[in-house]
Amino acid sequence: MASPLSAPRFSTDFRPDTGMPVSESPGVVRVTAPNASAYTFTGTNSFLLGHERLALVDPGPADAAHAAALRAAIGGRPVSAILLTHTHRDHSASAAAWAKELAAPLWFGGPHRLSRPLRRFELNPIRNSCDWDLVPDRTLSDGEGIMAGDLAITVYATPGHCANHLAFGVAGTEVLLSGDHVMGWNSTLVSVPDGSMADYLASLDRLIALPYRRYLPAHGGPIADGPTHASALKAHRRLRNSQVIAAVRDGARRIGQVVGCIYPQQPAKVRFAARLTITAHIEYLEASGDLTVHRRLFGTRLSLPR
Repeated sequence: MASPLSAPRFSTDFRPDTGMPVSESPGVVRVTAPNASAYTFTGTNSFLLGHERLALVDPGPADAAHAAALRAAIGGRPVSAILLTHTHRDHSASAAAWAKELAAPLWFGGPHRLSRPLRRFELNPIRNSCDWDLVPDRTLSDGEGIMAGDLAITVYATPGHCANHLAFGVAGTEVLLSGDHVMGWNSTLVSVPDGSMADYLASLDRLIALPYRRYLPAHGGPIADGPTHASALKAHRRLRNSQVIAAVRDGARRIGQVVGCIYPQQPAKVRFAARLTITAHIEYLEASGDLTVHRRLFGTRLSLPR
């Protein structure tokens, strides 16, 4: 297990073989969508679970080439259900169309919802990336065992990246589909109020305690030692908390100033994502009593508790 001070070892060497079916373990096949970006890395990984009877996990974007690749990988086998790790559109945009085409029910952790209510005058900065209108035919619950095609899996609620995020453990194996909660290429975006840093850290603890070792994330390649990597991600977030407090102690009073202290040379796209996650850290530190936050109509002011 990683020590509390270990840094996560991110890898960007993954070759996705976009559009090709890749066997990740017995009964688990990955097909990566062609939607690579700064936020999706090499693209969204869709998974087919099962052997003679399948379940489709995270069908991804509404993209004709990806749809054709999935149809070829399915190969005419029956699909019993479409599962979602969560309802961000890079995972779920094509889900309703696939449910209709395959006559298969949609199973996921309930309609998209915020981790906390919006404050007055607040907007959800990633609202356009969320699939608000998608409704499950079955709402999956934490800890329940289900058949995904002819493969038995266990459902684990892992909120943090968003409120309805789930992970799926393949029964009798070391394999866990970790969605966006744990990835090997980068740390996960946590954007309030869509996500929650407190929930994210608690969900890391949940996964670390489970018996699964090999994680298959929804972006990027397999993680050989998932619990150790998750422990390192937790240490990374604790370090960010300390950096936020240090920046405020050194005179930063606004979120942008904190971001500038911690990410002084990052490009604009990275700084935008960094600001979202730093805001989540600030809310976490406020709730723990380590930071005082004054919210006004024209901005937020930060200080240390007296």
